[in-house]
Amino acid sequence: MTELVAILDQLVAPIPGGIGRYAEELTRELVRTAPPNASVVGFVPSSPPDRYAEVEERVPGLARLERSVLDRRTLAVAWRRGLVEAPARGMVHAMSLMAPLVAHDRVHSPGRQIAVTIHDAIPWTHPDTLTRRGVTWHRAMAARAQRHADAIVVPTHAVAEELAHYLDLGDRMRVIGGAVGSTLRLPPDAPQRADALGLPRRFVLSVGTLEPRKGIPALLHAMALLPDEIELVLVGPTGWGGVSVEDAAAEAGVSDRVHLAGRLPDSDLAIALAAAEVVAVPSLAEGFGLPVLEAFSMGTPVVHSDAPALVEVAGGAGIVVARGDDAGYPGRLAEALRSVLDDESLAARLGTLGRDRAKAFSWRDSAEKVWQLHADL
Repeated sequence: MTELVAILDQLVAPIPGGIGRYAEELTRELVRTAPPNASVVGFVPSSPPDRYAEVEERVPGLARLERSVLDRRTLAVAWRRGLVEAPARGMVHAMSLMAPLVAHDRVHSPGRQIAVTIHDAIPWTHPDTLTRRGVTWHRAMAARAQRHADAIVVPTHAVAEELAHYLDLGDRMRVIGGAVGSTLRLPPDAPQRADALGLPRRFVLSVGTLEPRKGIPALLHAMALLPDEIELVLVGPTGWGGVSVEDAAAEAGVSDRVHLAGRLPDSDLAIALAAAEVVAVPSLAEGFGLPVLEAFSMGTPVVHSDAPALVEVAGGAGIVVARGDDAGYPGRLAEALRSVLDDESLAARLGTLGRDRAKAFSWRDSAEKVWQLHADL
């Protein structure tokens, strides 16, 4: 029996974030699409027992769940220094750079292979939007991947091109993107749930962890240029970087029009996406941009920045806004948002294009590409 060990550290992280969703969805589909005589084993850092049970519930069908004796933070330090445990001995697929990267001879030991995932080039292109510790760790682990990984998975060609400026990964890169979450669906009682959420009558929606690179201050200043009846709903947990939405909203003069919804379960997120008149993705940098596809799947128009990964994923189904100079960016965002808010036919056309574009991505396709990658290795 062939075993593929999936590193699922992000599923036990305090804030799983986009990588956590990626790891959950991809691993679940890896289990479903496993070739004959192959299975998937999960590997997680030492965690409270209830977290193990949660992982096994979220990713059913694992052959087993292996548990490190080290907690997540300690494991990250150990793996950065090349001190690894059992997972390094088999066929490993790391959902991020959190990986047991060590020297190995795959030619004479074909059962030993490791693929890592680099979700974006932000530690190199926009290091100021991350913590210093985060930048240092990611660059160090990428250097280990450059030396020891058999394959590097990236979510878009844009990320592959950006990384090529900083790392010598040769022909080891494979582009394997994500898709809309399997649980992002409108519930049967959507109208009643929408009332309970207290959504505004007309609003722009933005989804994502609140952190510097998401472009939230520019979006808040753009809101100041839109009619007062248009409100803004921000969905997502607070991340790093000390982003104070309250202070930025006050500075822009839109405090009374901004609603912080926090993290929402997928059913409520689906309701918010479907109810929004337009979804704004003003990120300064992205590796994939899942909120674009999530909005597309609900038929909601999207206005997004010209970050290369967003342009690639949207595929022309959204309205692109040039980031350019910081001073002019809010004005350009406002103009694009207004074009959708004021033109029902444009909004409808974008909704149709978006639904079609979202269908081009599936977790099953991603999982099959991962299995093919390891077969090729």
